Amino acid sequence: MEFLSYLISGLSLGSVYAIIALGYTMVYGIAKMLNFAHGDVIMVGGYISYTVVTRLGVPGWLSVIIAMAVCTVLGVVIEGLAYKPLRAAPSLAVLITAIGVSYFLQNSALLIWGANVKSYPSLISGTLKLFDNRLSISYVSILTVVACIVIMVGLTLFTAKTKMGKAMRACSEDKGAAQLMGINVNRTISVTFAIGSALAAIAGVLLCSSYPTLVPTTGSMPGIKAFTAAVFGGIGSIPGALVGGLMLGVIEIFAKAYISTQLSDAVVFAVLIVVLLVKPAGLLGVQMTEKV
Repeated sequence: MEFLSYLISGLSLGSVYAIIALGYTMVYGIAKMLNFAHGDVIMVGGYISYTVVTRLGVPGWLSVIIAMAVCTVLGVVIEGLAYKPLRAAPSLAVLITAIGVSYFLQNSALLIWGANVKSYPSLISGTLKLFDNRLSISYVSILTVVACIVIMVGLTLFTAKTKMGKAMRACSEDKGAAQLMGINVNRTISVTFAIGSALAAIAGVLLCSSYPTLVPTTGSMPGIKAFTAAVFGGIGSIPGALVGGLMLGVIEIFAKAYISTQLSDAVVFAVLIVVLLVKPAGLLGVQMTEKV
């Protein structure tokens, strides 16, 4: 039962990584940029949910919707002010800007909410007992896995069936050709940032529900690990983000349980290096060849 318990914990943590990685992979697939401020949008979502629950007394489910709305607007504003002017700029300039936005969000949170650790309230409590109480699964873990599956299915249907989803796929293939076909590339990228930021808010609430502490740097390490998960599965691939996130979460939990809590992060990144040596494009990524 111990092994099964660790596996469920790994799938729960991996589901959070997968939801965050979906935001990374969507933005990279369409805008061809790495939004390293994405992890800090997770932190903002957690703080917004915490604030409306503790100070306004709103229900937990409503706090998620409010956090999604705020983070959606935040994502669109960040894209419009920080990234849109750099469409034709070198990738290094965009990367430096993303790091700057990340520090701006962290320090803004520090000024607004302070440096003290906030104890995040449990939005859903209780555990499911199985096998004569030998296996306990928290409802938060179940909710996290279910939310990840629903989001994954929803995004897949959105990109395959809707007009905006098809525009996103066209922009990811060739932005110039998409623009010639009448697609508004700037609006498509803004919508992508909006969706990614809304997913970050959901991930922030789920992460803080499982690990109930909140500080201005809460989203930094999960953001880095989720980016690792996106690369692991194949950056730009929605199924790859799901597979990469789940595998990363399981590897991390098993490494903590059977190797060392101090070395778990090292094990995770070591596995990533090995995978990329064998498959440079990631597990589900497609190796692209450039004509010169």
